[in-house]
Amino acid sequence: MTAIETARPRPRAFWGDARFILGILLVVASVAGVWFVVAAARQTAPAFAASRTIVPGQAISSDDVRVVEVALGQVGEAYLSPDALADGLVATRTIESGELVPRTAVGDAAGLRTTSLVLRSAVDVPASVGAGSVVEVWAAPLLERGRYDAPRILVADATVVSVTRDDSMIGGGSAALEVVIPRADVAAALAAMADESALSVIPTSGATR
Repeated sequence: MTAIETARPRPRAFWGDARFILGILLVVASVAGVWFVVAAARQTAPAFAASRTIVPGQAISSDDVRVVEVALGQVGEAYLSPDALADGLVATRTIESGELVPRTAVGDAAGLRTTSLVLRSAVDVPASVGAGSVVEVWAAPLLERGRYDAPRILVADATVVSVTRDDSMIGGGSAALEVVIPRADVAAALAAMADESALSVIPTSGATR
């Protein structure tokens, strides 16, 4: 044997190879997890968005909504999809233009507890009042020609469907409004219009729902 022996490489321990393989598997799993998350985020489903402001009690037709592709994930069932649009569906609350239509915002017309009527305000209404605005309707009962009693709230929660303003009257304008009101308030509203009470429309602190 010579004084200087050739060094022989030591065999690699098995646990070293296993740790290397485990590291590779962890990297692959991490990349796959990111890919699945990105792929899931890119998956979209069709849903309805309001083409215009829809007010409570309004029947919903294909002209009022448009189909949009959105990534809703697990909450997709909470929104109205194209296959769920059926005859007899009405809005149960105001749905703003462009808003996705929640299933909770529509219902069957047979169970509707609101109705619409047209009233005339004795004075013009603020410019901020329009379709979808939530207003109070006040009435001042007529005592005699030209004299009215103190005004009181007639309908505390009405939703405006449309407003037609008339600025031609001398001394101030007036307005005709179609409003959605609870059925429980219909009798009082009709009585106020029949006895020529002076009606006024006041926007609430949240003018639009």
